Parts: sequence; structure tokens; C-alpha cells
Amino acid sequence: MTVVSPIIVIDLTRTDKNPMTFSRLLAAAGQFGALFGAGAARRDQERQLPREEIASLAGAGLLAARVPREYGGSGVSLSEWVRLMLPLAQGDPNIAQAIQPHACGIEKLRIYGTPAQRRRYLGVIGDGALITNASAERDTGVVGQIATRLAREGAGWRLDGTKHYATGSLFAQYFYVLANDDNGGRALALLPVDRRGVHIKDDWNGMGQRTTASGSVTFDHVLLADDEILPLPEWKTRRTYEGAFAQLLHAVIDTGIALGALEDAAEYGRSRARPVSDARVDRAGDDPYVQQAVGEMSVLAHGAEALVGRAAGRLEQAMALFWRGADAERALGEASVAVAEAKVAAEQAALRVSEMLYRVGGAGATVQTLNLDRHWRNARTHTTHDPIAYKTKTIGDFVLNDRLPPIGTKI
Repeated sequence: MTVVSPIIVIDLTRTDKNPMTFSRLLAAAGQFGALFGAGAARRDQERQLPREEIASLAGAGLLAARVPREYGGSGVSLSEWVRLMLPLAQGDPNIAQAIQPHACGIEKLRIYGTPAQRRRYLGVIGDGALITNASAERDTGVVGQIATRLAREGAGWRLDGTKHYATGSLFAQYFYVLANDDNGGRALALLPVDRRGVHIKDDWNGMGQRTTASGSVTFDHVLLADDEILPLPEWKTRRTYEGAFAQLLHAVIDTGIALGALEDAAEYGRSRARPVSDARVDRAGDDPYVQQAVGEMSVLAHGAEALVGRAAGRLEQAMALFWRGADAERALGEASVAVAEAKVAAEQAALRVSEMLYRVGGAGATVQTLNLDRHWRNARTHTTHDPIAYKTKTIGDFVLNDRLPPIGTKI
């Protein structure tokens, strides 16, 4: 079967229910990354949401890549998942960010779900469904606080509240919603996006990452059954890998932005840039200062890529201990530090490389029809997600004092 979209005509879909192999998924991710990159500037300019592109990923089995094989997925490792996400992030970081909460939702189901919940929800994800988060709230006094509530209603539950920055909400079939419960704890509510009382708004208007569908969602007296609730009894006291997992994928997105900006800068320098007269060369590519700029950009982008790979390996080892039931406290803490290092490097690379692009292209690269400024706008917007000052502080505290990152933080 062939997947068709405005820019995609590619035979990459599964022909049966058998999970896709990693090699097949990697080939698909590489091709999709290139194809998505070809339309990224236009989608950003027109704010055209990548609905067909997301559907193509589902059809190719990429949304089921991290789902364990017993539930119909490919069961790829974390390091393999990072390798799949990188070309997508390089091609269009909006698409990579749109599926980031989906990957995190899979891990939450694995960690907190009952066997029946895992069979139910991982099964539909294994068949290609997209699940996304509704967690953040904009109207509380402190970032991270929430007011959305789950309350008992008859034999089930009632969900009420408003969420913002619900990335991927317009592409998804399911939500996992973070809420306070009646007992002063927290829980996740699992529900289809078309449940009565769910209202999704396409009101995200950030200057960058414009097509992530990160709008708001209101839950107005939404009714749920007991088996649609995942309690989070130890979210402040038990160290798991879910926070580091999420942060690693954000680092992948930033690294993809840096790699995409580097690619566009090099292509512009080869084919369109004009040398300045002081360089006394015929091609911009022979200007030593253009070469110096591109060289520095390459070091930053590929340095971030290397640290992301290192962090994925560290976290993968810690996850193995966690799932074996061994004492993983130290390994998980050290992996979180490695992820923080990767995230800092990736953020710095994304911002710096997307700005340095203009050292290569000069005034010609500022033409709006090229839309090269989307790289910096995407980087600046996405990197506001979590302040890296807290990450560098945590890294320094670990190096100096051997203190592990605190539990329950975005480190």
C-alpha cells in the first residue's frame, strides 16, 4: 500500500500485522526525514498542520516502534528510537515534537499501567494510534502546578479542567491527562479525544514550532471508568526513568534543529552564497571565514548528536536495571545527569547554529521566501521548554558533590 500526502508518495507501509524490523524503520525514518524537510518551510509559512505526514508515520509502523512486541509493536531499544527520531527532527522538528508526547505516553503505560491497561492501550498504539498528553496549565501560580481534577462520580470518575500546550492534540486518537485526585494525589486519565465533554482548540500561536498542534484542551464534566485511570502514588518519591526519557527526546529535537540548520547553511554556501570582495575568491565556499563558520557549526551540531547518543546508552542501561527490579537509583540518577549534559549541548547548538547560518548566507539568506529564519524561531521556541540553568546547576552539583538530581523534576 502506498501512503499519499501533498509531498509524500512512498511505499513504506506495513503490508501485514507483523512488526517492522529496526532496519526497515530506520530506512523509513531517513526517507521521511528528507521528504518532511522538503515541505517544512512551506508548512511553517502557511501554518499547515502535518496531518498527512503524521498519518504516514503511523502507516509505516514508526508510531509503534517503542511498543513491546507482545502488543504489536517493534520493541526497539531507546538508542534505536533516538536514531529513528533524529532524521525526523532534522527534516521537520515540528513533527518530531508532535510525536514526543506519544513516545512518553508509551513509557507511562509501561511503568504505571495494569496488565489489562497495557494490553488495551499499547495494543491500539501497536495498531498505529497516536496518544498525546494534556498536562501543562497556564493559569496556575507556578509552572508545574495543576488545577485539573478527577472526582468520583457514581461508579466512575469525572474530569474537569483546562490544559495548554497539548502538543499533537489535533493528530491524536487518545489523551493521557494529568490531574489531581480526591485523595490529594495525582493520576493520569486515559480517554479518546472524541469523548463527550472534550473540547480541543487550535490556538497555539508561538513564533516557532508553529505546526506542532500545541493548543489548549478543555475537559468539561468528562466521565471515565475506573480502568481509564492510572494512579501515580509515588511520583514524588520513586525515581523512574520517565523524566530523563522525556528530556532526552527534547534534546533530540534540538539536535535535529541544529543539524537541519547546518544542512541548509552548507547547501546555501555551496549553491547560492556570494563571496565578499575582501575574500578574494570566486566562490563563497572558498572563503576561509565561511569555512570557519561552517566548521564551528558542524562541531556544535555533531557534538550535540554525540552527547545525545551517549546519554541514550546510559539511560538504556539504567532502564534495564529498573525493569529487572534491581537497585537502579544510582544508575538512573547518573543517566539523568548524562541526559542533562546532552540537553544543554543540544540547546546551545540549536540556537548557535541557527544564528550562524547568516554568516554563511549573508543578506541573501534573510529573504522571507527562503524562510531560513524558521530554524532559529524553532530553536528559540522549543528551548524555552525547560530552563537549562537548572540543568547546568544540577550537573555541577553532581560533579562537585556527587549529589544525584532531585526526584520529580525536569532534569
